[in-house]
Amino acid sequence: MKYRTDLAVEIHENLKNAEDQSNENLGFTRKQRDIDEDIALTEIIITDETGERAFGKPKGTYITLEVKGIAEEKENIKQRAARALAAALKELISFHYHLKVLVVGLGNEKVTPDSLGPHTVDKVKVTSHLFRIYDCDGDWDMANVSGFNPSVTGVTGMETADVIEKIVGLVEPEVVVIIDALAAKDIRRISSTIQICDTGIAPGAGMGNRRKEISHKTLGCKVISIGVPTVIDSRTLILDAASEMDGWSEKAVTKYFAERDLDMIVTSTDIDQIIKDFSEIIADGINITLHPGIYS
Repeated sequence: MKYRTDLAVEIHENLKNAEDQSNENLGFTRKQRDIDEDIALTEIIITDETGERAFGKPKGTYITLEVKGIAEEKENIKQRAARALAAALKELISFHYHLKVLVVGLGNEKVTPDSLGPHTVDKVKVTSHLFRIYDCDGDWDMANVSGFNPSVTGVTGMETADVIEKIVGLVEPEVVVIIDALAAKDIRRISSTIQICDTGIAPGAGMGNRRKEISHKTLGCKVISIGVPTVIDSRTLILDAASEMDGWSEKAVTKYFAERDLDMIVTSTDIDQIIKDFSEIIADGINITLHPGIYS
C-alpha cells in the first residue's frame, strides 16, 4: 500500500521496509546525527535518477530536524531548534555583503493548518526598504530581505507560482526561501518535524492540491524550501492504523477504500499552537541566517 507523505525521511522508512530494496546502488546517501538530547538531524541526498525514482522527488538535499519537547515547552527548546535550523540553512545559503533574499509564505492564513507560511513571513525581519532608504548596495550585518505572502489560487484566482515569478522579476533575489505546510504519514511528526530542501516546492502539497512547482528551473535562482507537516491524509491514517492490527490485509483495506469516496485531510487538535510555535522557530532560524550581525 502507498502512504502519502511529503517527508523524505518517511519515504526512506518505507524504502527500508520494502522487500525489493536489496541492491546496493539506491541513488541516495543518508546521514544522521544528534545535535543535542532533544534535536536530531537527518540529511538525505538524492544523487541520481535511481534515487529520484525511489523517492519520487528530484535530486537534491533534504534535511530533516526532529525536535522533542516543543509541546511540553522544554527549557529553551524553541531557541535551540531555531539555532539548529539556522545551522542547517547556512549550509545551503552563504551569507555575503550583497546577499539579497525573497522570503515567501505559501498558504491560506484563514485555514489554520495551511497558515504556516504567512505567519512565518510576518515574523521575518524584512530589510529591503532600508537598503533603498539609505541607498546601500550591501551590508555585513544583514541581508537585503523582502517578504511576500501570495495567498492561494482559490482566493486570488491566480496561479501562485506565476505570481511569485513576477515578484522575483521585480526583486531579483539571489535566493528565494519558501515556507509551506506539508503532509506526513506519522501524526507524531506534526508537532516535531521541520524539513529543509534545495529542490523547491509545489504549492498546496500538504493540503492535497498540488500546483505548478516553484524551483530553480521556474524562477532562475536558488530556491530553498522549509516545510512542517501539519496534516495527514485520511487514507494514510487508516492504513497506518490498520497495519497495527492483527489479521489486517491489504486486500480488505483496498476494498474499504473502493467502497467509500474518502478525500479528507486531518490535523491535530492543537494545530493553532503548533503553527504559532513553528512559525516562531522558522522565522528565528531565517533571521539568524540572514542577519548575523543582528541575531548572533
